[in-house]
Amino acid sequence: MNQRASVLDFVPAQSLTDRAYGEIEEMIVTLRLAPGSAISESELSAHLGIGRTPIREALQRLARERLVSIFPRRGIIVTEINVASQLRLLETRRELERLIARSAARRALPEERARFTKIAGIFEQSAKTNDETTFMRVDREFNELCAAAARNEFGAGAMSLMHSLSRRFWYIHYQQAADMPATAKLHANIARAIARGDEDGAARALDRLIDEIEKFTRATVGIDT
Repeated sequence: MNQRASVLDFVPAQSLTDRAYGEIEEMIVTLRLAPGSAISESELSAHLGIGRTPIREALQRLARERLVSIFPRRGIIVTEINVASQLRLLETRRELERLIARSAARRALPEERARFTKIAGIFEQSAKTNDETTFMRVDREFNELCAAAARNEFGAGAMSLMHSLSRRFWYIHYQQAADMPATAKLHANIARAIARGDEDGAARALDRLIDEIEKFTRATVGIDT
């Protein structure tokens, strides 16, 4: 089985809206749809082979996550990047994601713990091969699994608004300031702590990841404090 297939093993049966969201979100995060660019429902529908209604629903979700802005009678625009907003996002993300990691470690079902272990292995493999595409894909699956395993719909809902913005910022700047293999290994440490039910270990691993992301974010604009 190839590496791409092993990532897709984690993806459950999807609605057309979920599929549209996943495809468009990846296009935005990986800059195939660049910040500031205009996008159209009809073009996305033709490109993805998905009807207009699921595309529209996916774009509405992306608007809630601040990856696109929808302007009546003017169109849909991919949002720009704002470093100051990214730093404020990290302040919030640290507290919420620590809660999610601890809750997932405490509440995950046996089959979810097995998935966390497998995801950790894929993170580690992407670190060895410096494969940012696999890392980005499994990161989204990891975030979704954490949200499900935590069994806290309020925390999960808040976190869902942050992850795509964080992934896009990382993708834009990681070659300049971030260490992709190190970042993947930090994710693997969180996944393994959750898998073994170690709440404190998951929280510590999460803090180390956010420390690294904050350092990287500040480095992109030369902020030292």
